[in-house]
Amino acid sequence: MTDADVPTDRPASDPEADRPPRSRRRWYLAAGGVVAVALAAWLAFGYFGVQAAFIDDEVDQAGPVFDSGASADDGSTATTAAAADDTAGDDDGAGAEDAAATPPTTAAPAISVVAEGSFVGRSHPAAGTASVLSDGTDQRFLRFEEFATDNGPDLNVYLSTAPADADEGAFDDDFVDLGDLQGNIGDQNYEVPADVDLDRYQTVVIWCVRFGVAFGAATLA
Repeated sequence: MTDADVPTDRPASDPEADRPPRSRRRWYLAAGGVVAVALAAWLAFGYFGVQAAFIDDEVDQAGPVFDSGASADDGSTATTAAAADDTAGDDDGAGAEDAAATPPTTAAPAISVVAEGSFVGRSHPAAGTASVLSDGTDQRFLRFEEFATDNGPDLNVYLSTAPADADEGAFDDDFVDLGDLQGNIGDQNYEVPADVDLDRYQTVVIWCVRFGVAFGAATLA
């Protein structure tokens, strides 16, 4: 066959011929959108559900130690009466001489509970007590004992002006953030800034920053 016999009027390739029909393209787009939404929902809620159900962050902190040296776990004050009795009971008087030569021990300030409340569940179960401890100075600690709630993402400890039974959106209107929740189970301590007025911020809230919900709350009184 010569070049003259080769057809020159072959139709050009139609780009639309290589594409799927419009209905199929719409189906692909819709399916992709559904998958994307499902993936986002799983990341937001599915992982959170697994985390809350199976992964607990347990803590067991001792009572706070104040700058004054006072400790909430130290039940002793100054020298004990038993030691004084031992020195007084020495017949030869050596005990009295030793006691006179030993300088008296300065007692650490006593720890007192200035406010306390029990946790109630809000969007999740919550239990335990929240107490404000003071050594008589401006330093104060908020302590959780026998505390338990569900685990979750971005949980923080708030002091809020809203009451414990307030609407969900009121807790983060006027609040003081004491930091990340250290554990969803167990005893733990949070220092309260000296300038925080606890007559105003009377509610402890376990607040989920990511979803804007309160896991639990306690009224300090």
